[in-house]
Amino acid sequence: MFVSDCRREFYDLIVTQRVLLLVASDVDALCACKILQALFQCDHVQYTLVPVSGWQELETAFLEHKDQFKYFVLINCGANVDLLEILQPEEDTFFFVCDSHRPINVVNVYNDTQIKLLVKQDDDLDVPAYDDIFRDEEDEEEDSENESDGSEPSEKRRRFEEEVIERTMKRRQRREWEARRREILFDYEQYEYHGTSSAMVMFDLAWIMSKDLNDMLWWAIVGLTDQWVQEKITQMKYVTDIGILQRHVSRHNHRNEDEENSLSIDCMRIAFEYDLRLALYQHWSLYESLCNTSYTSASLKLWSVQGQKRLQEFLADMGLPLKQVKQKFNSMDMSLKENLREMIEESANKFGMKDLRVQTFSIHFGFKNKFSASDIVYATTSLMENIEKEGPETTNFIKALDSLSRGNLDKLHQGLDLAKKQLRAIQQTVASCICTNLVISQGPFLYCSLMEGTPDVKLFSKPVSLCLLSKYLLKSFVCSTKNKRCKLLPLVMAAPMDVEQGTVIMVGIPPETESSDKKNFFGRAFEKAAESTNSRTLHNHFEMSIIELKTEDRSKFLDALISLLS
Repeated sequence: MFVSDCRREFYDLIVTQRVLLLVASDVDALCACKILQALFQCDHVQYTLVPVSGWQELETAFLEHKDQFKYFVLINCGANVDLLEILQPEEDTFFFVCDSHRPINVVNVYNDTQIKLLVKQDDDLDVPAYDDIFRDEEDEEEDSENESDGSEPSEKRRRFEEEVIERTMKRRQRREWEARRREILFDYEQYEYHGTSSAMVMFDLAWIMSKDLNDMLWWAIVGLTDQWVQEKITQMKYVTDIGILQRHVSRHNHRNEDEENSLSIDCMRIAFEYDLRLALYQHWSLYESLCNTSYTSASLKLWSVQGQKRLQEFLADMGLPLKQVKQKFNSMDMSLKENLREMIEESANKFGMKDLRVQTFSIHFGFKNKFSASDIVYATTSLMENIEKEGPETTNFIKALDSLSRGNLDKLHQGLDLAKKQLRAIQQTVASCICTNLVISQGPFLYCSLMEGTPDVKLFSKPVSLCLLSKYLLKSFVCSTKNKRCKLLPLVMAAPMDVEQGTVIMVGIPPETESSDKKNFFGRAFEKAAESTNSRTLHNHFEMSIIELKTEDRSKFLDALISLLS
């Protein structure tokens, strides 16, 4: 059931209990976790934190801890499946689910006892009505044998015929109701999409309890920015939520505008700003950032010789010398940096890049440290999906979680270096896929498969990196192809997952259109295709549109997907 008062129905209940936190491996979940940890620290709540990267880990973690805990908080996992069916918990176990995945499973919505959903009330959820989905089991008609009660045989026959007609009518009504139920559920569950960021939901809780700090606000901003960077929400939703957070930023950071009451330089300040849509440019060179940002790379078609010429023309139009552009952003001439944003925006409009300016927030502390929210997202994602093994499985998760704290700048800088490598690898892979025509039209969708031995292929066995690559590739392909039909198609991308076990990881991305509502139909399509062909698939990811598949079953699985979507 939906929780209408987070403080009374959630926080006040768990504040005196031992709590198990189950946190998914994405930046928004980490930020929500940091906010909740800070609240728990204020109130001395005992908790255990367990990172979970998929359904199997979630089940394992629950089985290991179900005897010690009765209260479980799930962050960015658990809303879109029937939790009680998967976990089979005891009746005195309670789950508080803060998850941005949609649609929410109807059993979770209508379970009044064990499952409490922490969801922003204004989200447009479109949950079907209870009576359309659930029906109280009617007592099966008993074939009551009518005792001979002395009435005429003709009277008995008439009563019996009436009963038969009534029973037939009830059966037909039930069949009609079941058909309508299937239709309603299909419409409701057909598309996968995302609601309000979990970090924002947790920040709202802190604000309601008057315990919100600037750090918590920053984590909420990073959580929202993660949804935008990963293209999980529409531009409209992003701008709306930015507006909500901007009011909080003004409330927390107004002292800096007043000369007399200004804060020390070491204090943390958050500022709203219109920034450039260039990845990590303040920690890189402007040239590298232009080359490795998907928006500019796709718009200028940088994988071609012609595109490289256009980049040179673009820089010349701004009047920026190559020597300045290719050195670290921090080392550029101050005179050039002062009006840089305006210069870039002006030239970008001439080159058809009208959306190079974006609303965002930045954080300052000390003289040197200034980061934009997207910098933190890229750095934290890279730490979480780092492919260099450094100890147990949870090491990456803990490093990524630590990098969100201001005291761990060394980890954040390590994340920024890894993010640069990741962005370079993505752009090089996109260029090679387009230049070698690896993107093929399969009819209802485009398909691209990375071969074993491709450079950086190990990086793309990780779900977030593969999703980023797929989205960047689809953008670039749409810009490069002259086929108008192909511009409107979704993309299915596969990469080797585990060579020894012979598995591939596959992801489906919705079409790149102007009115794109970020709704993804591949989750259900993958399930049906796997079912109809008995393909050996593993639907282990919290995103339904990411699956693992046996390499030998790939061709029959794709054939089924083509016929299903045609």
